[in-house]
Amino acid sequence: MLRITFEENSEAFVIKLEGRIAGPWAAELGRLWEEKAPAIAKKKLSLDLRGTTFADAGGITVLRKIYSQTHAAIITGTPWTEYLAEEVARENSQQTDTES
Repeated sequence: MLRITFEENSEAFVIKLEGRIAGPWAAELGRLWEEKAPAIAKKKLSLDLRGTTFADAGGITVLRKIYSQTHAAIITGTPWTEYLAEEVARENSQQTDTES
């Protein structure tokens, strides 16, 4: 199960994720991202992963897409979420290096 919370103020937008970013929940995050992305475009975005407990390949792909489109700040709080943040950011930088 995954709880997805969108928090917004006049300057910033936070996507708070709690639980497992996997299977149908990863797909739902992707769907919600596509729906909300236009409204978020002009604001700073943070991905709050502190409550995330697992991410499968599909979940990591969705997070990479969000990160590559926004260069969001990623908020972590555990060794697992720090690892996940590094995976999301590292893949994006490798793709950029490859595209150059």
